Amino acid sequence: MIDGIIFDKDGTLFDFRRSWGAWAQSLLDELAPTAERRAELGRAIGFDPATGQFAADSTVIAGTPDQIAEDLMPCFPGADGPAMIARINRLAAAAPMVPAVDLRAVLGALRDRGLILGVVTNDAEAPAHAHLAAAGITDLFDFVAGFDSGHGAKPAPGPLLAFCRATGLSPSRVAMVGDSRHDLEAGQAAGMYRVAVLTGIATASDLAPHADVVLPDIGGIAAWIDARPTI
Repeated sequence: MIDGIIFDKDGTLFDFRRSWGAWAQSLLDELAPTAERRAELGRAIGFDPATGQFAADSTVIAGTPDQIAEDLMPCFPGADGPAMIARINRLAAAAPMVPAVDLRAVLGALRDRGLILGVVTNDAEAPAHAHLAAAGITDLFDFVAGFDSGHGAKPAPGPLLAFCRATGLSPSRVAMVGDSRHDLEAGQAAGMYRVAVLTGIATASDLAPHADVVLPDIGGIAAWIDARPTI
């Protein structure tokens, strides 16, 4: 029934709040010398540096580095946009990612079932590879794509369909797993199963209308597969 699984990265493989809160703090610390200025920049990207919390509509949750930079640029009239994107990507690659589960155990068990695994993120590809390598799980994936890999960005289905072309799998036998509507809408557009997880910012009520199933985290995927009728 399911031959492959595509995972979002942030909020899916890695706990969003604990991972990207540190990145957002480091970005604001580098960009702004005062608490007032950091608060101003935080509002631009939907992050409160005083509490470490993200707004539900924060661009950081599902946006690309280009989009985060676009939100910040009005605070820096005349600044160099590509330089801002490069700074965002540099800090992202160094951000300490906190796994949402025991990734080696969970993903290894899925691989042992014969499933082909991929990662599709709206982060840039280079930081994505850095995060997977730091977690020691690069070898478990047959495909990794970021927003800048040439396939487009979610919620468009391009990178998901690129996974299918690279692996030879039919979209109808692939599951897209993510923590945001962007992930689930991309899965729907690609004709895939849609699995929502709650290790990001969105709630179950936010995601349920767009998903085939909502799970606490990716550790429940194997049981969900086993519970489905064989096709």
